[in-house]
Amino acid sequence: MNASEPTGSLRGIRVLDLSRILAGPLCSQMLADHGAEVIKVEPPAGDDTRSWGPPFVTGTMSAYHTGINRNKANICLDLTTADGQRLLGELLSDVDVVVENFKAGTLAKWGYPDEVIAARFPRLVHCRITGFGTDGPMGSTPGYDAILQAYGGLLSINGEKSGPPLRVGVPIVDMVTGIYAFSGVLLALHERHASGRGQLVDCTLLDTAVSLLHPHSAAWLASGQIPQRTGSAHPSIAPYDTFDAADGPIFISGGNDRQFRAMAEVLGLPELAEDPRFATNADRVGHMGVLRDLLAAPISARTRQDLAQALLRRGVPATPVHDVGEALTDPQVLHREMVVEKDGYRGTGIPVKLGRTPGNVRTAPREQGADTRRILASLGYPEEEITALIEADIARTT
Repeated sequence: MNASEPTGSLRGIRVLDLSRILAGPLCSQMLADHGAEVIKVEPPAGDDTRSWGPPFVTGTMSAYHTGINRNKANICLDLTTADGQRLLGELLSDVDVVVENFKAGTLAKWGYPDEVIAARFPRLVHCRITGFGTDGPMGSTPGYDAILQAYGGLLSINGEKSGPPLRVGVPIVDMVTGIYAFSGVLLALHERHASGRGQLVDCTLLDTAVSLLHPHSAAWLASGQIPQRTGSAHPSIAPYDTFDAADGPIFISGGNDRQFRAMAEVLGLPELAEDPRFATNADRVGHMGVLRDLLAAPISARTRQDLAQALLRRGVPATPVHDVGEALTDPQVLHREMVVEKDGYRGTGIPVKLGRTPGNVRTAPREQGADTRRILASLGYPEEEITALIEADIARTT
């Protein structure tokens, strides 16, 4: 099979990607990575992320955009027009899955409310991604990742104890919502084998944010006590924190009594394992500040790589704190094929690896409207009608 052809477990599944920004495009990219044929529909103004730079990889495409839009064909349509909405119906009739994150009511305004979608396209899996959902006190309210990190409690538990709440350094709510949406689509496709019917996959950034609060949510539900920020330390495991080695930060986890004993021996402090203040994990958590002070000096005398390797040899999880460049050039990351290069495209690899039907990276993100003519032709439109749609600015090409 040609390397540019899909090889994954979703070969034969067709997906219409009406989404933009991050969660929806990540979901559809994951589907595409595993072999689905994905058609991304962009409005004339384009996906906002095309301009989210620098850096840019081309004059019109940001690095941000390239990270979530590979392996997709691209058609540019003005769906606010009657002809664009008619074309949308034809596209919907020809796919298995649609992924969208429009403002609530947009599809209904265009003639495709939920009940019409279910009636006209009974086998269609409809994946809808919103900030807060479409009903309830906050229903239909717009929301971006950081807004939901704040609203859903994530900011409150991220950051140093003495500092302000902090946004997690990656758009984690958007990204996990995309992964949840991917999982939901697969569940709905599996169920369709039995029922023959599609269904709505309803994902919200709010639900994702709340789902990510563990173990703080479980602790609050059990005790009623508001969790406090602990920086890089863990609220219920000690030691589990970043320390300053001689040449930079290192993260060390003594997650159980055996690991703590081994860590103490590596650091030349075997007596710590016999100290009643540190006998169990609960004891260590109760004396976390004292323990950290005792560990700081021997850790600061070792280089991070040397110490990490010494701890790992004793079965104690530890690692230098890598920056992004160090992570993306790390031998194990490269061994796991988590950096891919193809025809000038560079991106992160496919994290879900299947032994018999692996996914693959086939094409770089396409320019806006690069496949408009081909996709319209596949719907049965003759060349003169395609040209007319383009001249009327209903469809656009690169």
